[in-house]
Parts: sequence; structure tokens; C-alpha cells
Amino acid sequence: MINEHDRVVLTEDVPREGLKAGDVGTVVHIHAGGEAYEVEFICLDGQTVAVVTLKANQVRSVKTGEIAHARELAGK
Repeated sequence: MINEHDRVVLTEDVPREGLKAGDVGTVVHIHAGGEAYEVEFICLDGQTVAVVTLKANQVRSVKTGEIAHARELAGK
């Protein structure tokens, strides 16, 4: 179960926002009991990249033992 303020991992690219599968965001709102999530993605310097509504199948919970990876955001 994914809750508000949980970190989640994007499971597919969202090109219109410059996001790629594997990017990590934070759930800021849950729609319709978990059918969709409002997720904020930020750069490591704290600047918001995007706040997007994603279907439940477009994100997953963070798994134990995963490590974050930095990448440069295209166009920034």
C-alpha cells in the first residue's frame, strides 16, 4: 500500500515532464483510494521538477536495498 509522503519509483517514462522510469518522487495526494497518485519529483538541490498525476501502475513502492542514482535532467 502506498501512502501520502511515501517515496515511490516511476515505472515508465513521462516524456512531457522529462521524467524517466526509475526516477524517485514523493506522494503528495492519493486519488480515489489509490487508483492514482499526485507525485512530486525534485532535483537533488530541492527544486521541484514536476508534480504529476500518475495511475497506480505508473509507480511502485521503494524496495528494501535499493539505492538512488543521480542523473542530469535534460534541458536544465
